[in-house]
Amino acid sequence: MTASRARSFGAAAAEYARYRPEYAEAAIDRALEPVIARPALRLLDLAAGTGKLTSALLRRGSVIAVEPDPAMLAELRARFPEGDAREGSAEAIPVPAGSVDAVLVGQAWHWFDAQRALPEIGRVLRPGGVLAALWNGDDPDVEWVAGYREAAGIASRMRADDGLRLPEHPDFGRSEHSAHPNPVRTTVESLIAMLATHSWSLVAEPAEREAAFARVRAYLATRPETSAGEFELPLVTDVVRVLRR
Repeated sequence: MTASRARSFGAAAAEYARYRPEYAEAAIDRALEPVIARPALRLLDLAAGTGKLTSALLRRGSVIAVEPDPAMLAELRARFPEGDAREGSAEAIPVPAGSVDAVLVGQAWHWFDAQRALPEIGRVLRPGGVLAALWNGDDPDVEWVAGYREAAGIASRMRADDGLRLPEHPDFGRSEHSAHPNPVRTTVESLIAMLATHSWSLVAEPAEREAAFARVRAYLATRPETSAGEFELPLVTDVVRVLRR
């Protein structure tokens, strides 16, 4: 992944907050299962963006949200003034050693330098703590979904057996993967608006981006599932979880 794509989201922070989907509650419960019974649970939302994961974590414990992009961080602070939002990155986390029970990463693990991030995450986690990466993605087993992504020229969600796991590191055990249905109600234009917050769209030439969106609109207009107004987009929240040794 290029640095320019990783830095592209701030320009669309408000749209990201509005159109990106929440994570499946069952996926968050699965991520936190090993630590949820701990007293005074302390959670870290790493690369928190505009707080799509922060909102759910605040219902489960105290939360520190860390985000490197100033525009995304400003949106996060405006949306969750009760939270503890800090500027920082996966490679330099601004919290003391051994101070959190879980580190959760929503839609961002692939932007990290894993060789630097894993020991830093291990530093801030308490023994037996959780590192969990979550991704929302379209269900590639639904035929019309695969078709619209092909029309747009974007890749389908990675399957677990295609390598959806975290790198091995001596601080952590083995990765465990689970997938959780996360359907959302949307429209063609809301779907386009959500796609416009993806990094491939943000860094594309305007003509290239609009051509991709035109292909998506044309394709969805031919599908009975999506041509009559509001429809259900069958998303899946993937969770990859490891435990701190």
